[in-house]
Amino acid sequence: MGSLENGAAAAGSYKRGPAPAPQPLRAGGVGGGSRRVRARSRLARFLLFEKVDYLHWIVAAAAFFFVAIVFVAFLPGSGVVERPRLLLPSRRAGPGRGGGELSSLPRVDVGLGGWEASVVFEPTRLKEKWAREKREEARSLAELGTPVRRLGVRKPRLAMVFGDLYPSAMQLQMVSVASVLEAMGYEMKVFSLEDGPCGNIWRAIGVPVCVLPEDTNLPSSVDWLDYDGVLVNSIEARPVFSSQMFDLDHVSLPSYSLLHEPFKSIPVIWTVHECSLAHRIKEYNASGMIQIIDAWKEVFSRANVIVFPNYILPVKYAAFDSGNYFVIPGSPSEVFQADNFIAKHYHQDARISLGLSPKDFVIAIVGTPFSYRENLMEETLILQAVGPLLQQYHSENSTESELKVKFFTRNITEKHRMILESIALSVGFPRGAVEHVADGDKDSLLGTADLVIYGSCLEEQSFPSVLVQAMSLEKLVIAPDLAIIKKHIDDGVNGLLFPRKNIGMLTQVLLRALSNGKVSVSGQKIASVGKAYTKNLMASETIEGYAMLLENVIKFPTDVLSPLTAGEIPLALKQEWKWHLFEDVKHLHHMNESLSGYKILQKLEQEWHSNLMERPPVSTSKISEAFSAIAWEEQRANEVMDIKRKMEEDELKDRNDQLHGTWEEVYRNVKRVERLKNELHERDDKELERTGQPLCIYEPFFGEGTWPFLHQSSLYRGVGLSSKGRRPGADDIDASSRLPLLNNVYYRDILGEFGAFFALANRIDRIHKNPWIGFQSWRVTARKANLSNNAETAILEAIQSQKHGDTFYFWVRMDQDSRNHANKDFWSFCDATNAGNCRLAVLEAFQRMYGVQLDHELDSLLHMPNDGDTWSVMQSWVMPTRSFLEFVMFSRMFVDALDAQMYDKHHQTGHCVLSLHKDRHCYSRLLELIVNVWAFHSARRMVYVNPETGAMQEQHQLSGRRGQMSVQWFSYAILKSMDEELAEEFDSDHPDRRWLWPQTGEVFWQGLYERERTMRQQEKERRKQQSRDKIQRIKKRARQKTLGKYIKPPPEDTGGSNHTMTVDL
Repeated sequence: MGSLENGAAAAGSYKRGPAPAPQPLRAGGVGGGSRRVRARSRLARFLLFEKVDYLHWIVAAAAFFFVAIVFVAFLPGSGVVERPRLLLPSRRAGPGRGGGELSSLPRVDVGLGGWEASVVFEPTRLKEKWAREKREEARSLAELGTPVRRLGVRKPRLAMVFGDLYPSAMQLQMVSVASVLEAMGYEMKVFSLEDGPCGNIWRAIGVPVCVLPEDTNLPSSVDWLDYDGVLVNSIEARPVFSSQMFDLDHVSLPSYSLLHEPFKSIPVIWTVHECSLAHRIKEYNASGMIQIIDAWKEVFSRANVIVFPNYILPVKYAAFDSGNYFVIPGSPSEVFQADNFIAKHYHQDARISLGLSPKDFVIAIVGTPFSYRENLMEETLILQAVGPLLQQYHSENSTESELKVKFFTRNITEKHRMILESIALSVGFPRGAVEHVADGDKDSLLGTADLVIYGSCLEEQSFPSVLVQAMSLEKLVIAPDLAIIKKHIDDGVNGLLFPRKNIGMLTQVLLRALSNGKVSVSGQKIASVGKAYTKNLMASETIEGYAMLLENVIKFPTDVLSPLTAGEIPLALKQEWKWHLFEDVKHLHHMNESLSGYKILQKLEQEWHSNLMERPPVSTSKISEAFSAIAWEEQRANEVMDIKRKMEEDELKDRNDQLHGTWEEVYRNVKRVERLKNELHERDDKELERTGQPLCIYEPFFGEGTWPFLHQSSLYRGVGLSSKGRRPGADDIDASSRLPLLNNVYYRDILGEFGAFFALANRIDRIHKNPWIGFQSWRVTARKANLSNNAETAILEAIQSQKHGDTFYFWVRMDQDSRNHANKDFWSFCDATNAGNCRLAVLEAFQRMYGVQLDHELDSLLHMPNDGDTWSVMQSWVMPTRSFLEFVMFSRMFVDALDAQMYDKHHQTGHCVLSLHKDRHCYSRLLELIVNVWAFHSARRMVYVNPETGAMQEQHQLSGRRGQMSVQWFSYAILKSMDEELAEEFDSDHPDRRWLWPQTGEVFWQGLYERERTMRQQEKERRKQQSRDKIQRIKKRARQKTLGKYIKPPPEDTGGSNHTMTVDL
């Protein structure tokens, strides 16, 4: 048996018989010998040789075969690459072994082994990233020195997003995956942009469904921070990343924008199973729609992982790869399509569309979707093996045959088609018996075929989907004994195998599989077993793949119960797809199938065209128009400059007529304007309405994703933690301008709402003039737990009537929080959300604050009773402004103590003792609860307000707290003295160490006030002394003495008068 690598030397005739031996050249004979000598001499004279010997003939033959080899090797359609390589950023391809060049048809006994090749997809970047994160996490936790532990109180939550809820293979797959995830301990919720029949299926398995409005003007509320991860399915669900592709001024962002803060850190796994977008990439490039491509690149790079169900889609979407591609092989889509084909009885229509008669026996030859050089050689080998079957299919017309061979090959060229047709003729097939089928006719071909042969020798990583579809249609499948095929096909049980290294065995397999021109009875039984086998093929691998992916992508917080791992899934749960749930709705599959993946593309293309019409680009091809535009720009600029110059001249003319004041008045007016500039800038109608109100509730926010959750009434006012995320046209307060510390991203993330507290308390009289102050988290509004109109009225009436006095009102209860299913007490809940180290961190912070060694247990030092009442969470409360300033005074020192305790290790490694994983927010969950400690131990009344009805109920009765409060640590006198000591230290010593406290607000102490008063008095005395000195200089300045007297002559008309007048000079 020969190899294809030396096939050129061992090649014989196109026919299946042995080639005739060449006649030897004889020197004998009279007449014949003379003719040969005479012919050789003419050829020798033509080639300028004295004679042509055997060496010259060998050289000529070698040159001929070399030219033939080069010609065939570079034929279009014969291959793309010799060794398939997926050169994508996400992976590295494993090279296969290249074969020899195609010079002529190989012998029948030549196998496919000479062209063994393989294509390997490896998500190198993702695997390296996961391994690196695990190593760094283990090292960082070991360096902390304090053990951290998980005290789970809730299930991990996942959000699953779909473009629609119509029956499809994707819906079947994700319902099956979700059923297993639920058994593993996950809690899920489905979001969809369009409702459909599958909504009832999700509800039947216990998963709630929410339909998101695509219209951004409609109210919608999705707080993605409530979920530990988001699973997006289908490119039709793209709007959850961003509602529009371009920055249009008249379009508002929806609340479910995963591209914007604060949702950019949520882990997103996006499953893409459509080819529609991949087919449009070339069209977008050719049409200059670069903005569309860039927009898709942005959303593809936003996802933590892009999941594909097969290994051909990553190649098609290579233009969008940013190193986050991952393949979980397996999908019920082929079986779903096959069932739909059978149910709709498309068989006869498909035969007519392919030009087949009822008597024709059709053999479909399929292969890998990857293109490579040996594609044509494989087709030739398979065709030669099928050739002997022609004897079983006789026809009255010698030019026709009832045996039809259909090749399914992607990206076929006309030259490829012509070469294969000539090969078929040489093998013995009549013209038209062997044809190629277009990519769009694959379903029709597989539905009408009587036998399917897989003719590719390429080693793949997953079972070929085309074989799955063929087996689902109950077709007898014959395939080479590749490793991945042998894993799922048992020879003689659910399919037939032939040795790839001996193509002659394929003919014998075909002869055994056929009987009287049809598939034999044993072959039909094998096909039936294959159909039953493919019903749940790859279900286990797919479910395990998603479970493993969640383990690597999602870092669960400390308050989350650990779900089962992929290896712990019971075998009975993952063996089957949930077909029984779709029996009643499968017939609706075709209603939405044709639009899958194209509806979102059409919408975005229309948006691009409308944006192009609104903002047409300047054509650079027309030079005259460009220069004309430039001229108009210059003319406009000149006109603007003339207007400005004229206005300046008019102002200067007016100023010349005005009386000038002293420099002191000028300085005083400038300072007054600078001081009031911010207030004048921020005031509008709502600010004027707030002036007469006793209360203003502030809503801290960060990022555009929170905008839909903020209120617009005059009772509320937004506080933007970053200047970049402020709402246009709103009177929001820029916290970073009032507190420069928030420009530091580290402290902005770790402080959270406390950043807004510190910013407002810093010179609060310039921004807040109401006697009461409140805060409400935007996440409370997202959960629909915010104050209703009745509750707002109840709070305002209680404030105006001074019903409870100095009171801490709150409306979000800890015992109803989703993180507290077990209804834990205060410190247990705090430990559960902070890796079990909440009490330890608070105790050490108090030791740093007060400078004492506290040997007592925290629960006895700061007792928080479990008396049946509840506590406040999520920073939603109201208190007097004076009490708020006292709370901020305490909080600044407490946060400074926490920062001194945790900054070094957290800033260097990203880990802190209050979290199991890297966490930007570290002790922000602890700060969420500290207001309860201050309110309880500073003897404030704590009143719960029902956010719906406004009913009030006092918690932890003040009269019953005697003996439980540590008032000595929270009294105003103690806190004030500590605050002044810190201010004096900073003002006097100017310490050069890293110190957070001076950056969190105003630094003030009595000595500073006295020094400033002394400085002002000294400045006043200095100015008085300067005035006295000036007066003395004026009085004592030297005067010039009289030089003489001037005698004024008498007037001329006085006549003879002798009167004279003297004048001092």
